[in-house]
Amino acid sequence: MADEPLVLGIETSCDETGVGIVRGTTLLADAIASSVDEHARFGGVVPEVASRAHLEAMVPTIDRALKEAGVSAKDLDGIAVTAGPGLAGALLVGVSAAKAYAYALGKPLYGVNHLASHICVDQLEHGALPEPTMALLVSGGHSSLLLSTDITSDVRPMGATIDDAAGEAFDKIARVLNLGFPGGPVIDRYAREGDPTAIAFPRGLTGPRDAAYDFSFSGLKTAVARWIEARRAAGEDVPVRDVAASFQEAVVDVLTRKAVRACRDQGVDHLMIGGGVAANSRLRVLAQERCEAAGIRLRVPRPKLCTDNGAMVAALGAEMVARGRAASDWDLSADSSLPVTDPHVPGTGNGHARGHAHGHAHGHAHDHVHEVAKDNLYS
Repeated sequence: MADEPLVLGIETSCDETGVGIVRGTTLLADAIASSVDEHARFGGVVPEVASRAHLEAMVPTIDRALKEAGVSAKDLDGIAVTAGPGLAGALLVGVSAAKAYAYALGKPLYGVNHLASHICVDQLEHGALPEPTMALLVSGGHSSLLLSTDITSDVRPMGATIDDAAGEAFDKIARVLNLGFPGGPVIDRYAREGDPTAIAFPRGLTGPRDAAYDFSFSGLKTAVARWIEARRAAGEDVPVRDVAASFQEAVVDVLTRKAVRACRDQGVDHLMIGGGVAANSRLRVLAQERCEAAGIRLRVPRPKLCTDNGAMVAALGAEMVARGRAASDWDLSADSSLPVTDPHVPGTGNGHARGHAHGHAHGHAHDHVHEVAKDNLYS
């Protein structure tokens, strides 16, 4: 089991109900139920809507993943779930579901970190992560530079956004341009037909005295919005494609420049890019160009694995099992601000979620309830 653990992962940190199943570093299933259409009319994710959507989608999505993988739930070696960071209500749905399944099945439970999972998912694409690896994570909620020497126990923050994350900026500029939600994919599409040098938008925190690895996109967002408003106030047409291309270039220029600098400064020759914005076509191209010039090997998962998904959670869970990391306790809770320095939430040693151990530690009554539940659900 330790060499090729079979693990199911549950991801509900935002608006995607993701369930993945992996065996070691092999992806067997990646089932997703998205509620993005339900949020589109609000121009952003509504936490309560997301939580309710997770409740409705959870069991069908788990069933679909098991069927897709061709495995039985009773054959699992563990269940992993995103414990944080993310939307508190959404996280609670996933954590509660994971506890229920783990308890009924008598399997160990692993509460893992959303950001560390985004790094670990690359193992499903390109094999074991080099140690150390520099990771640039870019999404709607995070723009971070992280140094991982052991994905299960040692992830160090090098830099982060001090205001808007890159994904948030994409969404806000798309809204100003009346392009809809989510903004990342649509701006990427329009930018392909635009001129990235048409408008000189600012590059935040790139001065000689600025924080070397931190990000700021609030000023860029404001500059683009004001440029658009000025054109409209003057009765002039807004060149949507050129605005999209110039804005996108400003974002990816800063992201890739700082990531390559961090690799050079830290003596790391591997850069991994993850998170939803990692699906951006221009980011991938520019990162490849700059990494090749610097002698750095770039690793970017395919777009489907960059966005939030259960496969990334299962990948990190499988690594936890393979390396013998402690399972989480049954009182595992969601932590909306779980720091990336905690790749997972280990148990205290008392009441670990390790199958029958819970029943034996707390008396035969619990053990009996456990057995009945397991037999009823998965006999």
